[in-house]
Amino acid sequence: MKKNTPKISPKAATPSAKTKLSYATSTAYLRDAFVPFKDAQVNIASSPFLYGLTIYTVFNLIWNDKTNTLNAFRLKDHYKRLALSAKVMDFNNFTKEWSYERFETMVCELVAKNNITEDALVRVSVFVDALLAGTKIHDLPNAVCAYVYPMGEIVPRSGINVCVSSWRRNADNAIPSRAKVNGAYANVSLMKNEALLNGYDDAIALNDAGYVTEGTVANLFLVRGSELITPAGNFDILEGITRDTIIRIARNLGITVTERSISRSELYIAEEAFISGSSARITPVLSIDRRVIGPVEVSAGTTAGKTPPNTGQIGPITKRLMSEYEALQKGIIGKYKSWLTKL
Repeated sequence: MKKNTPKISPKAATPSAKTKLSYATSTAYLRDAFVPFKDAQVNIASSPFLYGLTIYTVFNLIWNDKTNTLNAFRLKDHYKRLALSAKVMDFNNFTKEWSYERFETMVCELVAKNNITEDALVRVSVFVDALLAGTKIHDLPNAVCAYVYPMGEIVPRSGINVCVSSWRRNADNAIPSRAKVNGAYANVSLMKNEALLNGYDDAIALNDAGYVTEGTVANLFLVRGSELITPAGNFDILEGITRDTIIRIARNLGITVTERSISRSELYIAEEAFISGSSARITPVLSIDRRVIGPVEVSAGTTAGKTPPNTGQIGPITKRLMSEYEALQKGIIGKYKSWLTKL
């Protein structure tokens, strides 16, 4: 009997075919020095390797062909997130040694050394730089590392089919969800693995109370009527910078935004859905648990519901937000230019 092998999306985590950037041959930053990427390594007996004692942030580099300029998106907010994650995790030496000015200087030098002329991502990590220190954190040395890599696609940008994971999101009182802690990603890796093995592009996590939290590495938004809905910050989510960006631009566009609890069944009746993040940007969700996302209309003269032809496609509010988000990152919308740092 032939084994039924699930179809796994071939586009997951693929770099753009047009990229000129190869992280494998790039220059990275590690412990106060710029080094070849292949030499940026930590010891197998170190705290980040043994216990996942690392925090990180990822931010966009946006290249503008018309002006030949490269900007980092919301760089100060990404530094602030690192600082807040360090505070939550008691990496108490990070902000003593790293001001925002030092952080920005390092990023500028990293970008210059890699001659970036395309959209890209930068991942900056702070880790407990100690060997065989057990599970201690406080007052141990903290070190910084960073590297640049192509934007690519962590999921298909044209739209994704997702499932609700059987794994639960780790609770904030277990591993703080407001901090970007590397060790927490074992949790979402199980979700992503399950989703791919079952033929989906990604997963949505519920918390222990059964409420919707987010995707594996991205926040989640739904549209019902003319209202944009996203789980509130007290539902074990990462309060993402892209999430905050979308909330602000939506409100500026006159779209009602509500942060609240979302039950699983509400996912199925959403008229639109999308995920957001520095890597995912804004990616439409086309189906959840094989339920097509889209409005259900009632034909005139009948009570029977019917699915309109455009369901499972990108909805109008999602399209509008995608367009606005791309424009503001390119510096086209003046009121958002303060979010851009020229490199």
